[in-house]
Amino acid sequence: MESRLHELITLANEPSSEKRRELLRGVTDMFFSGDGHSALEMELFDDVLSQLAGDMEEAVKAELAQRLGEAQTAPRGLSRALASESIAVAAPILKGSGALTDEDLLHVARTQGQDHLRAISQRPSVSSVVSDAIVARGDDDTLGVLLRNEGAVLSREAHETVVDRAAANPALHEAVIDRQSLPVDLLNEMYFVAEARLRDRILERNADVDPATLEAALAAGRKRIAAKDGALPPDHAEAEKEFRALRAKGPISPQILANMLRAKRTTLFLVALADLADVDFHTARKILERREMDALSVICKAADFDRSLFLTFALLILEPSDEVMGRAKAYGELYAALPREAALRTIRFWRLRRQTGDVAAA
Repeated sequence: MESRLHELITLANEPSSEKRRELLRGVTDMFFSGDGHSALEMELFDDVLSQLAGDMEEAVKAELAQRLGEAQTAPRGLSRALASESIAVAAPILKGSGALTDEDLLHVARTQGQDHLRAISQRPSVSSVVSDAIVARGDDDTLGVLLRNEGAVLSREAHETVVDRAAANPALHEAVIDRQSLPVDLLNEMYFVAEARLRDRILERNADVDPATLEAALAAGRKRIAAKDGALPPDHAEAEKEFRALRAKGPISPQILANMLRAKRTTLFLVALADLADVDFHTARKILERREMDALSVICKAADFDRSLFLTFALLILEPSDEVMGRAKAYGELYAALPREAALRTIRFWRLRRQTGDVAAA
């Protein structure tokens, strides 16, 4: 070790860049050859390596960063400096170095570009404060990387932001829906924007939600849902009054419900459907306006309507250009394959707006 130290001292007196590269590698090897370094030794290594690395070209820094990124411990000052270099240098440090604190990572997240944010997003663990900064500045590609890392902790607010972003970008749908830590009320918000195969995953996740988690999710979602609801149609109050009068006379039969739709009494139909299926008016209206047949099947199954009534609704809601007659068999199979228990669990989430209204009215 002593002879090697003398060699390094000799190299330190050489002015050529090649000799200084050799010196950097020598000091780096000495750092990694030790079983452990005291605080003073670590400080000395940090100072020397930082000075040497500062004069090196990118390829040399990248080689050094690769070694430091894989190390159990590394000089913090040097790691922090390399983390703000070009992504070719910074990536190994940002992805794996344990020398960086949240403060260091936040500095990079707030000052560097998307490549740096994506590298941080791949760390084995990312704290919520760092994840929130990435969500605030990251583009959709960066959000996809972060969402697929279950070691990244996202706050409730960050999860809400990514769900809102996903509503406008289908490329994020799968990453959002597959995220295991996504609150289940936000997961169910994705139902109305996701394609069919992803909706099936949502229903599967709902089936595994325990009652305590379900109630906590419903409570967390009330305030958000209330803020997102649109205004009621002008004839809503009149339709509510008419529906109550009809119900006072006796049960609302499937024929009465279908006749409302045939007569284009849309608001009255939605009031009745929401009541019979035990969902809120806004959700029922969203399903009707978007002609969401699989969502309609969830409502009808939860309300225990028979398949013929569901198909009648489909015929009346869809346009002739949708070739509904030719697809009737597929719709019927869709309805038959949906377990009522799965539909009832999903309806629990779709009741959020009604519960919010009840709380406000109280």
